[in-house]
Amino acid sequence: MFGLFDDATTVDGWPQWNEAQETVLRHGLLALDRLPAHEARTKVLELEAIHGSRRRLVWAELGEAPLVCGLEHLAVLAETTRQSLAAGALTDLAAGYRSQGWRADDALLRALGHIETTQDFKAVAVAIRAIYLPWAEESARYLQDLWKKQGPKAAHGNDRGGGSPECVLFVDGLRFDCAKRLVSLLKRGGFAIEERERWAALPTVTGTGKPAVAPLVKENAIAEEPGVYNFDPLTPYQLRKALEQNGWTILDRKASVPAMTAVDPPRLWVECGDLDHEGHDRGWRLARQVDVLLAEVHERIAALVAAGWKRVRIVTDHGWLLLPGGLPKVDLPASVVESKWGRCAAIKPGASTDAQEFPWHWNSHQHVALADGAGCFRKGEEYAHGGISLQECLTLELTVTGAKASAGGQVILTDVVWRGLRCTVGVEGDCAGLALDIRTRPGNPDSSVVFGLKPLKENGTASVVVADEDLEGRDAVVVLIDKNGGLVAQLVTVIGGGRS
Repeated sequence: MFGLFDDATTVDGWPQWNEAQETVLRHGLLALDRLPAHEARTKVLELEAIHGSRRRLVWAELGEAPLVCGLEHLAVLAETTRQSLAAGALTDLAAGYRSQGWRADDALLRALGHIETTQDFKAVAVAIRAIYLPWAEESARYLQDLWKKQGPKAAHGNDRGGGSPECVLFVDGLRFDCAKRLVSLLKRGGFAIEERERWAALPTVTGTGKPAVAPLVKENAIAEEPGVYNFDPLTPYQLRKALEQNGWTILDRKASVPAMTAVDPPRLWVECGDLDHEGHDRGWRLARQVDVLLAEVHERIAALVAAGWKRVRIVTDHGWLLLPGGLPKVDLPASVVESKWGRCAAIKPGASTDAQEFPWHWNSHQHVALADGAGCFRKGEEYAHGGISLQECLTLELTVTGAKASAGGQVILTDVVWRGLRCTVGVEGDCAGLALDIRTRPGNPDSSVVFGLKPLKENGTASVVVADEDLEGRDAVVVLIDKNGGLVAQLVTVIGGGRS
């Protein structure tokens, strides 16, 4: 394969050598399907010790070593799943997942995020199923047993807010590990974050869980019968109307963020970043989209804070289970069900089944059949939710505050003046260290349309020039950026034509 005079000190510079090493690693991962979980974990860590140094070579930088890049995260997965979570009370189980357990789910996604070919997917899938599935099954069954003994009220204890005026941002399917990834992203941007654990409502589907986290104060707005076996006390239309009747303004996904007013500030309900939709559509390939979706959420939060919202509360309805190759199949005859989802089902009145049943969140007299362990009522489902597992049930509510505000108080854009493609702004407040930019998407620096950022002068003014004359007449956003790249203020405008 290599030249006669190649030696061990130079051979790693050959692409054939890198390809051969990837093949050796692939075979090593595929061999894990014959091992019990504890031996498979040890083997993954041995493979990491052998191959890990290849991530420092040019082949990894060029994207030619995806398996060894994914192996880094498989090693984290192996190390994390060595520690069982199935012990103690409900609080102990939650504490174990909060401190370390979520890292297993994060590592699983990150490992899959490097995969591009079918043969590499098969190898990584075998490794994940060998070391992750037994761990996830064990913790899920333990949690289900605790739930039966303590009852749903012991696990929920959720309030739905609805007090002081605020902004609530709903992200469908923001699983615990994804919320942690979002926290890191927000902290890098200079935001302050408060974290609060919440147990999702049962079954862990949007129809049940979304009204449970919505800031509704009128209890009679909630139905007590699941609508058309979708486990929803309110249809999407009814939920929207209930929010509006409770004084909430609903911001559509593509709408510009309204400026916060000092007099009678509104309550704002925002939706963004639909991980759940992508998961159902893409299966394991959701792993490639997580960072993109979270970046959209980050951008929306940045725009809200820049518009004057001092607190943004991020809520979600449920998490999910993801397993390449499909979750274990749990049999539930079609003859006994009215409706069957991946992890939950509505049983026909009077029908007999061995499936475990739990009270519906909105009416304890209504029961829902849930899949055992990490199983699924449908064959081949890689992504599913609706049941009881830490991944589906334990979520994070985040409260984001705009820690980027200057020491001198709020910074306000007072004037935006266009002369052709040149935009000049005036600012009130402490503008030290701030710069002016114009973007099509306020939270995304790659959407800038000017030749370059301009620092604000001591008198609070600055001007920039739009680089493309074809953009004249288009909507854009004037933004002020701090030294860390965070949004401080923004104002919607029309390029070349003043405010929109």
